[in-house]
Amino acid sequence: MTLFAFSPRTRRRLALYLMTLLLITSQPLLAQEPEAVEQTPAPIATEITLPDNLPGPPTIAPGDAGQYVLEFNRSPVVGNRLRFTGIYDEQRLHFTRPRAWTPESVSVLLRYRHSAALYATRSNLTVLVNGTSIGSVPLNLPMGEIGDIVFDIPPDLLQDHNELVVAALQNNSPTCTQDPYDPSLWAEVLPDSKVVFDFQPQAVTPDFSQFPYPLFDLLSLQANRVAYLQPSQVDSPWLTTLGRLQTYLGRTAHYRPLDSRLIETVDALTPQERLVMLGTPSQQPSLAELDLPFALVAGEWVDEDGTPLPEDVGLLAWSTLNQEQSPVLVISGNGEAGVAKATQYLVQPQDQQIATGHALVVNQMAELPSPSPRQWPGYLPEEDSFLLAEMTSPNHQPIGDMTVRGSHAPALTIDFKALPDDRLLRGSRMQLVYSYGPQVNPLTSLVDVELDGVSLQGKRLTAAQGASRRTLTVDLPGDRVTPNSKLQVNFRLDPRERRSCSRVTDQQLWGTIHSDTSFTLNRTAVTNLPDLDLFKTGYPFTAPQDLAATAVVVPDQPTAADLEVLLTLTERLGRLSQADSVQLAVYRQTDLPDDVRQDRHLVAIGTEPQFPFPDLLTNTGFTLEGRQTRRWGRSQVQPLPDGEGLIKSVISPWNSQRVVLALSGREAVGLAQVADLLRHDPLFYQIEGDTVLVSAQVPDPDPHASNDYRLTTLRQTPSVQIATATDYPLLWRLAQANWLFVVPATVALSLLIYGAAQAYLRRVG
Repeated sequence: MTLFAFSPRTRRRLALYLMTLLLITSQPLLAQEPEAVEQTPAPIATEITLPDNLPGPPTIAPGDAGQYVLEFNRSPVVGNRLRFTGIYDEQRLHFTRPRAWTPESVSVLLRYRHSAALYATRSNLTVLVNGTSIGSVPLNLPMGEIGDIVFDIPPDLLQDHNELVVAALQNNSPTCTQDPYDPSLWAEVLPDSKVVFDFQPQAVTPDFSQFPYPLFDLLSLQANRVAYLQPSQVDSPWLTTLGRLQTYLGRTAHYRPLDSRLIETVDALTPQERLVMLGTPSQQPSLAELDLPFALVAGEWVDEDGTPLPEDVGLLAWSTLNQEQSPVLVISGNGEAGVAKATQYLVQPQDQQIATGHALVVNQMAELPSPSPRQWPGYLPEEDSFLLAEMTSPNHQPIGDMTVRGSHAPALTIDFKALPDDRLLRGSRMQLVYSYGPQVNPLTSLVDVELDGVSLQGKRLTAAQGASRRTLTVDLPGDRVTPNSKLQVNFRLDPRERRSCSRVTDQQLWGTIHSDTSFTLNRTAVTNLPDLDLFKTGYPFTAPQDLAATAVVVPDQPTAADLEVLLTLTERLGRLSQADSVQLAVYRQTDLPDDVRQDRHLVAIGTEPQFPFPDLLTNTGFTLEGRQTRRWGRSQVQPLPDGEGLIKSVISPWNSQRVVLALSGREAVGLAQVADLLRHDPLFYQIEGDTVLVSAQVPDPDPHASNDYRLTTLRQTPSVQIATATDYPLLWRLAQANWLFVVPATVALSLLIYGAAQAYLRRVG
């Protein structure tokens, strides 16, 4: 029987049936299309007219001329020494030039030692700065002796970002070095080598077009120091603006050091600190003592006619203190809404692009939509299929084609960081697209792919004349991809000919990976909570990255220790997130709304007597109870004194999909230990389990010394598996991935079903 041999009437019925079936099956696809929403333009805010006779832009006076010593051991690349091996080797260091410095003289002091087997006339160290050689020194020291040499750097050679290269040429023969891998070919630059700056500070005129400078200098060689003036009354709106600004500074700092603190009076400000005065004139009475481009009358900001400004208008201005040597950032307004608006303007980088001058009146602010909870810059994209070009480098730049040269070329390293709630399944693949040059030996050259130092797959480079855009399919082991994973592509390049008695450059050997290298991941979004190991990435508090799903709760009367922990916490969350806005909220205990308690992840700060959620410290696992009592299981002790800090993560009792993080301790000294843990990377990246106890073991602890702090990890409650994204059925995911075949497959399936039904009816009839 032929399925298409039907009467016209039957064909019309069949066409109507197919059209109806197609409409039904296409409804889910159509439902995915976003509806067009008519955008209503935001109302234009009223412009404010200010008096004309107000002070002009302030000038930050320069300090005295000075000297700064930058030691090599500040770089993590150096460690205990810079080591050079083989015939030719080089090491690179980077340093910056602060914006307010004019270098008068700069020099490099190298302390070095080398193998006694080196031949002096054919071995030397050469130093280059920004590609320009500044001198060489022969390696002619006796065995065990340490040499010193000083190279002067022309000040005009320095830029904002500078590269220092130390190159070593090493030979152990007056004619030729037979074995380039001879272990006697070595030299070392010691970690107490240094770059010495003699500089003259320059006067600075603050301008909001350069923000966050001078509040934060991205080029500073020293830690940026910021002080917040504590207001006369601490309330939830002020705490929220403080937390958001500190989060933004943490994002700006990224890996750079930042020292922040609160001071009670402006007299406590040191000459090297920048001051932030945040709040209304009633909260910050010291605003009346500054020369500002806004008129302050009877405790209110007024316009040209003496009329108080609306409470929802924010004001930003620069001023100075300490004989004009300390910059002051003023964030104010006549009401809490104005202060919040001015702060929000500063923490949204895209709005800063239209700023200029030393003062701003913020009339209205754009409300940016919150990003997807799984949109994390620097991590794997949300999509299951993506290209290498869609990933970013550690500097947040898109990755393009990458080339290496030489037989000892370093690996091409790609951050392959899975999202904290990602679970990669079997079937995840990488399609590597690569090219290589024509001078390689096809018998001994290869390309291989590694994940965190473990080789996954390799392939010989067999084309004698080189090859362009070859492919290599690599299966990715999902159980080994973590939020810290790195993917390395190694080109093991061997030249066709080797010459034993002459050093021939091998830069003609090259390999390239292309940006259209593709990845196909089979993954699901599920995680086990509570787990402080995930907090190393900020999860779950940084999902989404603008912190819109997180709230911090402090006691009704927060102490200095509570506020110190708040500063270190928000700075850490800023370092762990990247977004166009900050939506973090901070509340006092009595101000916490019920909907926020139920819908958000919570971080509670406070000592045991004033902890906002006391039940979390006494109900489960390790507990802090009255009368100096500690309980763990069936054990109970009363330590005297109890100076340890406590970090405890539990599933929220108000929402099983949310987490509560407790930052507490018996006394204020315990909170100080928690602040140290959040502040210092060597301590923070040791946390795991669901409870951590931290205490300092010496009066002046060093976070880099393993014995100065004691960390105890406890696992007290079973983790709960939580699905963090909707998992669509298999057929639906297949239809989304192969949507071009949906219509033909539906037609074919409909014809088969119709034909089978007709055949069955004929047989029955």
